[in-house]
Amino acid sequence: MIIEKIETFRNAVPLKKPFKTALRTVTVAEAIFVKITCDNGITGWGEAPPTLVITGDSLVSIEGAINDVIKPFLLKKNLLNFEAIFQGLKTILVNNTSAKAAVDMALYDCISQNCCLPLYQFLGGYRNEIETDFTVSVNSPEEMGEDAFGYVSNGFNVLKVKVGIGESETDIARIQEIRKRIGNDIKIRLDANQGWKPKDAVRAIRKMEDLGLDIELVEQPVKAEDLDGLKQVTDSVDTLIMADESVFSPKQAFEVIRRRSADLINIKLMKSGGIYQAQMINQMAETVGIECMVGSMIETRLGITAAAHFAASKKNITRYDFDAPLMLANEAISGGIKYNGRKITLPDQPGLGIENVLSEGGISDGKQ
Repeated sequence: MIIEKIETFRNAVPLKKPFKTALRTVTVAEAIFVKITCDNGITGWGEAPPTLVITGDSLVSIEGAINDVIKPFLLKKNLLNFEAIFQGLKTILVNNTSAKAAVDMALYDCISQNCCLPLYQFLGGYRNEIETDFTVSVNSPEEMGEDAFGYVSNGFNVLKVKVGIGESETDIARIQEIRKRIGNDIKIRLDANQGWKPKDAVRAIRKMEDLGLDIELVEQPVKAEDLDGLKQVTDSVDTLIMADESVFSPKQAFEVIRRRSADLINIKLMKSGGIYQAQMINQMAETVGIECMVGSMIETRLGITAAAHFAASKKNITRYDFDAPLMLANEAISGGIKYNGRKITLPDQPGLGIENVLSEGGISDGKQ
């Protein structure tokens, strides 16, 4: 099973509504698609969106890492020796985690197709259906309340609410307005995207606890590198605290676990560099009783399908943030995961189950 060809394509899909966090505003989902072709005719697909404020990766840097470094390393390699390939992919260049993740997805797509198994079964097959939350972008309390009401009316029972812009009192007002609009039966998760300082985070979370706003968890309340501050928040509140941007690599996960800086870990393939290292993070967390979420960037159904296969395959992954394709104005692929409201069903076809990449050879820029 020899790797014969690696191609990259640019893709861009507009969002239905701007996606706003404490770090950025996104109106168009841009990505690099990767296609790997083997000598037995199997082709695998992967995706990498540019997320400069989180991973540091741009469209140009992703293309360069794949075409100039990763591609020469992979061509003519035998995918039956995939442990050596993934070890090499991990060390062939530092950082560039989004580029590595796109290639990692495509490699796992090929390998699981060769085994005639859907990827989630190849990885463990714990479940074949999961449920996603839906994200409420950070805006005025009134607009966020209206958005939250709309998402709940469409059947979502878990909302991930972006906060961390402006004063913490404004964030509290945002959550109060959302609770007023959606009632008490809907789960709310907060994501501050590093927007608070430790003392402000403690003050805000305690206030929300006192007000009975019933927050399930708060994701990355402080700066990614501030593990002491993250631990301060975790130790000072009753609400569960989740590390996100603080954990890219297994080594960083180990440090968060060793310090007990967080109660939960959010794994994203674009941070970990793909499924290979994401599995290490999850296994490490599971060993010490820390549950994981799998989330994503603003990706099409291609990248989310790979993440969903990984998430569905593992018992310790108990939360899922895969709403990005539902935010897009049109589709970039056919096949992959299927949405039925908040429910996501994994495909039964071998590999990722991608049937067609609609932009291939169309609006994309092909590089071979």
